Order: sequence, then C-alpha cells, then structure tokens
Amino acid sequence: MPANLTPQYLAAEQAFKEAGTIEEKIHCLEEMLRVIPKHKGTDHLQGDLKKRLSKLRDQEKKETGKAHRGHSYKIRKEGAGQVALAGMPNTGKSSIVKILTNAEPEIAAYPFTTRVPQAAMMPYRDIKVQLVDMPPVSDEHEEHWVLDLLKAAEAVLLVADLSADPLGQLEFTVKHMEDRRLLPGRAGEIPEQERVPAAVYRPMIVACNKVDDKAAEEDYEVFRQLIEADLPTFPVSAVTGRGMETLRDELFDVLNVIRVYSKSPGHKADLEEPYVLPAGSTVLDFSEAVHRELVGKFRYARIWSENKYEGQMVNRDEPLSDGDVLELHL
Repeated sequence: MPANLTPQYLAAEQAFKEAGTIEEKIHCLEEMLRVIPKHKGTDHLQGDLKKRLSKLRDQEKKETGKAHRGHSYKIRKEGAGQVALAGMPNTGKSSIVKILTNAEPEIAAYPFTTRVPQAAMMPYRDIKVQLVDMPPVSDEHEEHWVLDLLKAAEAVLLVADLSADPLGQLEFTVKHMEDRRLLPGRAGEIPEQERVPAAVYRPMIVACNKVDDKAAEEDYEVFRQLIEADLPTFPVSAVTGRGMETLRDELFDVLNVIRVYSKSPGHKADLEEPYVLPAGSTVLDFSEAVHRELVGKFRYARIWSENKYEGQMVNRDEPLSDGDVLELHL
C-alpha cells in the first residue's frame, strides 16, 4: 500500500532535516507522527519515526541532566486536541480557562500567579478540547520548557488585555515566540521557499480580554484596525462572559479536526462518542481509527451526511466532513 504522504508531513520532514538542535528535531518528529496518514502503507515509517524519537528523547534527558536545567514539564495530550495559552502577565489567561472548562486555576491580581502549566478540559458538543494555562511570556522569568510546551501543542491561543496596551502585548508575545522559532501558521500551507529553517509552525488565534462594556468595545475596534499580525482576533470578557461561546467554536476550528460518528448495520448511530480525525480524512482513515484490522478489509461503507443522501454508498477514498455518520460493512 503506498504511503501517500501529505504536504503537512513533507513540510515537517523538511523542517526536521533543517533542525539544528535536539529540541527542534524532537518537535519535528512529533509533528511528523501527528500528521502522517495512519494505514498499513505507513506502518514501517511510523515505527522508524518512533525509534528515532525515542533515541532523541533519551539523548535530550542525558544532556538535560548534565546541564542541570531544573524542572521540566510534559503535559499528556487528551481529548480532540491541545491548545496552549500564551500572553504577558495578568492578561486573564487563567480566567478564560476557568470559564471555558469550569476548572479552578489560581487567579490573582498580581503577575506570575500561574507558575506551572495547568491542563483542563473544555467541553465542546460531544468531545473535549484540552486547554493548557501557561506561565506568562516574559524575558525575565521564563523557563525553557514554556516554549517547549507551546511548540508541542496543536494550536496557540494568544491572550491580550484590552486595558493595558493590547497592541504592545501582542507584538511582544508574537516577537518573543518568533525569536525562538515558533511561528504562526500551518507548515503544510506555507510555501517551502517561505518557511523559516527549523521553525515550528502552529495555528494561532487572539482573544482580546476585558471587552467589558461599550467603551471597551470602541477601544477594541481601534485595536483590531491597528493590529498588524494576520491573526484571527476575537473580543472576550472574563467578567461578563462575552464572546466565550464564539471562542469555544474557534478553539475547535483552529485544531482542524472533524468529528465522525460510527453506526453498526441495523443499529442506531452512536452520537455520544465520535471519532476525532484530522480534517481531510477519508473513509479508509476512519476504518483505521475504528480498528487497524479493518483497513482494506471492509467491503463498502454507507454515509449519512448533510452533503449526501442518507445511507449513500461510498468508496474508501471518500473525504469526510464534520458530523458525518459512517457505517462500515465487512
């Protein structure tokens, strides 16, 4: 079976070849494993990538021990995807996480309240998205692992405080990440000649916090017009709850995944626990997610979708959309 490697995979592979440090190579290999098509044609390649990743991680641990770099953190990914929050001190990251997830992060009116990463799950329809509340971006207090975790996430939510120079905050945060080769965008969508060598690309959106009243709304419009970064920007308020449902939708959309529901022949569809697949996945990819032994062995599939008539028979290369219901026939 041919591998049929995607542009996203090839971009991550090229970044790996250009990476100059162990840390950068690890991030590139993790990205390659995340976006590689999952089927029998890539089994050997997946195994090779995992072996290389394991060796690099062992090497990193040895060098970390020698350098006495202090604490390090790893957040185990859960749910449909992981979004890390980035911003300067007191922009309201923890308050946003609290509203979206019902978690209870430590919140205070002084800087650097969040000292370690804190993960919480945001309910979204029939799935959950993992949000990671991070220590603030800062040249003075930042640990090496802060950027490591931002790079490891599938997407980044930038948070700015409308009441305290949001334009300057956003420019500082973006520049801070760019200096450390964490850039906005999806590597597979950026022309090869425009990609920065060894850089890690992640989709980013901006939540402008403290849009609490009409006067703040006017200030936000000025901010939106002046912003130079080409990033989707949304007004929110951790006080009134304004914009939080829109932000919830955007945090799902930025992950670029779809929900596909399974249906057994002769039974009702399971509409409670969908399979979460990368956008652009096919019927074959779905069969791989259900069970590896099904790949290439099912006779045909039927689909229930807004764009097709109910129960339409489709082939294994049929692209899937968010919310589709799929029935595999063995």
